[in-house]
Amino acid sequence: MAKEIETIEAVVRSGTGKGAARQARREGYVPGIVYGDGKDPLPLNFDYNKLLNRLRKGRFMSTLFNLSVEGQEDVRVICRGVQKDVVKDLPTHIDFMRTHRASRISLFVHVEVINQDKSPGIKRGGTLTLVRPEVELNVLAGDIPDQIVVDLEGKQIGDVIHISDVQLPEGAKATIDRDFVIANVTAPKGFGGGADEETEDAAEE
Repeated sequence: MAKEIETIEAVVRSGTGKGAARQARREGYVPGIVYGDGKDPLPLNFDYNKLLNRLRKGRFMSTLFNLSVEGQEDVRVICRGVQKDVVKDLPTHIDFMRTHRASRISLFVHVEVINQDKSPGIKRGGTLTLVRPEVELNVLAGDIPDQIVVDLEGKQIGDVIHISDVQLPEGAKATIDRDFVIANVTAPKGFGGGADEETEDAAEE
């Protein structure tokens, strides 16, 4: 299911460069820019507290927003970068890219695991190893999925779940061509060894 379109508000920033960015931060804004769609980049300011609260909710980079700027037509955007203070881990600059509903974009989507209680392997003491908690998908901007689902029902110790085992949302496809591992059910320590080589190789990538 596609996500509901959230609105994020901004005001046009007068001036560019480090001086204008510093002034914006002193005034309680996070400087940013929106680009793409064949139009000139537009420097913007975002309310610091509102932006920080939204960032803390999570999945900011995989959310399609409706960007509202006073005096301009609303546009669909997706975040393409958040710069943060290396000490305080707080946002100092943000980049957005303009999109249309029919635009295809690549982004990371959360992996949700269900039915662990219906996995014989887990019940026998096996451990779920989530090799990829997020998977990069190429999707339509108007149909960004909340998540992809890994179903553990019936999974035994030693079972490996590949991307081909997961039902992807309509119109979505993985950005990696090969059939990579997402998760597996490994044996408990001291019971038949650890994860198989394929899983270990995938985890190192």
